[in-house]
Amino acid sequence: MKGQMKFIGAGFLILAAVAYLIVSSTGSTAHFFLTIEELLAMGDEVVGRNVTVSGAVLGHTIVYDPSKPRVTFSVAQVPGDPQEVKRAGGLAVVLRNAVNDPNAPRLDVVYDDVKPDLLQHESQAIMRGQIGADGLFYAEEVLLKCPTRYEEENW
Repeated sequence: MKGQMKFIGAGFLILAAVAYLIVSSTGSTAHFFLTIEELLAMGDEVVGRNVTVSGAVLGHTIVYDPSKPRVTFSVAQVPGDPQEVKRAGGLAVVLRNAVNDPNAPRLDVVYDDVKPDLLQHESQAIMRGQIGADGLFYAEEVLLKCPTRYEEENW
């Protein structure tokens, strides 16, 4: 009986340790996404801090220099709340509206890497990096989603 209690106690300690590791690592790796409006409102407080921001790519602003390689482009504000995106008619509609709104907050992005294939007009860019003192966003990673690739076909 004593042997079983030691075995149960050891199993409980291992289970508690695993649960603690899962909870503590999830909190430290969770990403906080900012909208462009939120990022700009933070001002100098955010300069040099790693952040993740999302926006709609303005196709006419994409400039690629393959000799460096470096891509620069601008993104327009998109809602951060998925429910707001859904109410507006879906991601494709939100992205289209964002790039066509001249009053939408915008952010200029610098990405020192090759131009991603999906970097095009009205794609959603999720960028991780830092905003510089010059007001430019220096992206270390750019993830792109082109909503037209995921729209259902009308039969």
